[in-house]
Amino acid sequence: MLHSLFWFLVLSFYSYFLGAPNENLFSSGSFALFLLPVTMATTYTTVYYLLPYFLLKKKYLMFGLYSFYTLVLSAFAIVISIFYGLVFILNMNYHGMPAPGRSLLSMVVLVYLVVVLVSAFTLLKKNYSSIAENRALENKFLEAQLKLKEQELNYLKLQVHPHFLFNTLNTLYGHALAKSEETPDMILKLSNLLDYLLYQTDKPLVSLGSEIEHIRDYIALEQMRFRNNLLIDINLPPEFENIDIAPMLLIPFVENSFKHGQLVDGKLRIAISLKTDEEELWFTIKNSVKSEKNFESKNGLGLKNLEKRLQLLYPN
Repeated sequence: MLHSLFWFLVLSFYSYFLGAPNENLFSSGSFALFLLPVTMATTYTTVYYLLPYFLLKKKYLMFGLYSFYTLVLSAFAIVISIFYGLVFILNMNYHGMPAPGRSLLSMVVLVYLVVVLVSAFTLLKKNYSSIAENRALENKFLEAQLKLKEQELNYLKLQVHPHFLFNTLNTLYGHALAKSEETPDMILKLSNLLDYLLYQTDKPLVSLGSEIEHIRDYIALEQMRFRNNLLIDINLPPEFENIDIAPMLLIPFVENSFKHGQLVDGKLRIAISLKTDEEELWFTIKNSVKSEKNFESKNGLGLKNLEKRLQLLYPN
């Protein structure tokens, strides 16, 4: 339907252009009918063959060669159209022919004006479609990357949780063997930690205050285990407004410092500090070790997983 409408408009344009000098639109319209098939054939050859098979595939030499062939054949077809128009419409009356029709160059320019316009529209349409397809592929690629990152993050969480629980339960086990009166309080604090671990860490973000609260619970558990052998220096601001972080991001560092910390002169020393500004967060933790050389070989899955999580969640 759109093609029919377009070619009707082209025919009207040809009729007006050829009949403008003497205003004989009927005669010029009949003459334009002989020219229209040549225009259609040249246009469709260019749009459906030359452009997709040569120009868009960057075969410029072949495109130039076949375009030249098309130009020669279309010029020959235009000459035939002019001749048949002269014979069947004007009865060989050359002086009655529209002035533009007497020039082969004018007729070729007229035909190729339509060909160029249609070709330009086709190229613009293909370019727009290509951009839309690239955007769709880009979105699919980003979605796939996001899902992959989510799966990897979930996998890393699953690795962190058992690691954290194992060390905490070891602490509780020691107190249970000693039948310590502090065991119920330890179980309560561990319950709070498990609640955070099982239900809060599924969220993409938690408040920084919540993370700090559970860090304090963990430290309280460790203080019950080490008693006077633990010297801990904590500088954690009590309140953080409107600050969210990924869950279980800081607690594993604390747990790791106790796991790898060593008694020096009968004391385990842990120093923890946290400060923030509008764009960055600094979390610093130190533990005492007897020898840096021995400590270097003890970095296991915990820190590696944390490093991967940081790369996924905060790549910059």
